[in-house]
Amino acid sequence: MVEMLDLLAETAVIPSLRASGKKQALQELAVLAAEMTGESERAIFDVLLERERLGTTGVGNGIAIPHGKLSSLKRLYGLFARLETPVEFDAIDDQPVDLIFILLAPESAGADHLKALARVSRLLRDRAMCDKLRGSDDRDALYSLLTEPAASHAA
Repeated sequence: MVEMLDLLAETAVIPSLRASGKKQALQELAVLAAEMTGESERAIFDVLLERERLGTTGVGNGIAIPHGKLSSLKRLYGLFARLETPVEFDAIDDQPVDLIFILLAPESAGADHLKALARVSRLLRDRAMCDKLRGSDDRDALYSLLTEPAASHAA
């Protein structure tokens, strides 16, 4: 079982990100992901954009889960952002997105990448959880919500 504590560092929670659109949100998050992973922000941005070209990662209900693989990563990384203002994200329900969870995986991650995606997806499909995430702009509170053990059993 992939645990949120393994994916998400407290510093990888952004309580209030400013972005005017999908591309800018991904660029801002690529900068932060680069600091966390030691990868180039360009490589991260490119892999996320490439994935978006295959089909939107805007899964509906104001949520997007952009993800990609980088050969130089040693482990999975998660990054969560709550946007100050929802942005157009070409989501499947045509609703703007205000909660973004980025998942970056090593090329070799295989099933772990899919398990992590499923884990994030399950967590963010929980409307009560999303309401709580939208209701706080405190990093510690958001991190606690995202990593609380109860959240890992709600499905």
